[in-house]
Amino acid sequence: MVLTTLDLRGKGTHVREFLPTPADPGADVADAVAAIIAEVRARGDDAIADLTERFDGVRLASSMVDSAQIAAAVERVPSDLLAALERAWASILAYHADEAPSPAAFHGEGLVVQHRDVPVERAGCYAPGGRARYPSSVLMCAAPARVAGVREIILCTPPAGDGRIDDATLAAAHVAGITAVYAVGGAQAIAAMAIGTDTIERVDVIVGPGNSYVAEAKRQLSGLVGIASAFAGPSEIVVIADASTPADLAAVDLMVQAEHGPDGMAWLITWVPEIVPAIEESLTELMALAPRRADLEATMASSGVACLVDSPAAAMAVSNIVAPEHLELLVTEYAPLVEMISAAGAVFCGLDAPASLGDYAAGPNHILPTNRSARFSSALRADDFRRHIHVVEVDRAGFEALADTVIILAEAEGLDAHAESIRRRR
Repeated sequence: MVLTTLDLRGKGTHVREFLPTPADPGADVADAVAAIIAEVRARGDDAIADLTERFDGVRLASSMVDSAQIAAAVERVPSDLLAALERAWASILAYHADEAPSPAAFHGEGLVVQHRDVPVERAGCYAPGGRARYPSSVLMCAAPARVAGVREIILCTPPAGDGRIDDATLAAAHVAGITAVYAVGGAQAIAAMAIGTDTIERVDVIVGPGNSYVAEAKRQLSGLVGIASAFAGPSEIVVIADASTPADLAAVDLMVQAEHGPDGMAWLITWVPEIVPAIEESLTELMALAPRRADLEATMASSGVACLVDSPAAAMAVSNIVAPEHLELLVTEYAPLVEMISAAGAVFCGLDAPASLGDYAAGPNHILPTNRSARFSSALRADDFRRHIHVVEVDRAGFEALADTVIILAEAEGLDAHAESIRRRR
């Protein structure tokens, strides 16, 4: 069996107690990340150089990737890849352009309160490396920041063993207009962007997916720096299947997110148990041929689940508790299921809408909340790069209309200076 069976038939829709709790970073991850952050805080660029050598196997004279390297990479990438990056960038940018701010103001008696959307000055993007390259994550990080009006957008991504950043990632940085690229990965990259070093100026917001160490670094540094999209971590997918679901499509779509590597999640939920053996068979065949077989097998072994339920309503109840990063409704009649969704990062409807479309070029962002944080968080958006500032204007009539209310409330709270600031203006 590739997938672990979780049989919830007969449990109805109240199934929370029967579901595994989400993984919590163990003390080993939290302690290791805390030590890395402490090193970066104490020694800055020297720590970055040592940590890059320790974790990525290369000693760099500088973490900054110069413009000549980026230009050379753009020249080297195949023309069809560069064109695909540009098409994807246009689609992602167009989607996020709908989030451009519109002026708003509240008008009362002698009172005007304006709402100003002000972008942060500097944003830090993280694109994972190591097991694979992720130029698409560069585009996804940068597009909403660009729409928001962020002045500087930097990128940190791990170097290969030869110290280089792959050409596709650098080409994506060029297409997206990234201000500066740094060959730094892991928790040390998050620490450098949050704290600042002589080479890497601190940023205001950090975005981008990563492994458990990257997610834990964001968690520990949240508050010192803005962290968007609920600590986006290892990839997750839930596939909802019924009797109409082609077994090979369910299998390959479970693999789509699982091939990102260990610590992720791949769940099949169905009220038609007869389809599970066929999906298992397809999974076995496809995984045997996959270039990243080891990563797939690791994820399936730790978090691959076939969940059996009694009904579509029960399936959606399980999905809402799991709150997956990616939710595929791999059924022909998906509209009733959409109405039952309350927690998911992104939802893909029907047989022709695989999550891979959203991962690359559909437009909506693929940087999504993981580890059940879709209960309270959303996909990365332009608003993650903005601050909302209220500007209050009051004329004499407006002041008099509110004065007594403020005095009464301030005195009730024992805050006499608040009341006095009103009394002195009368």
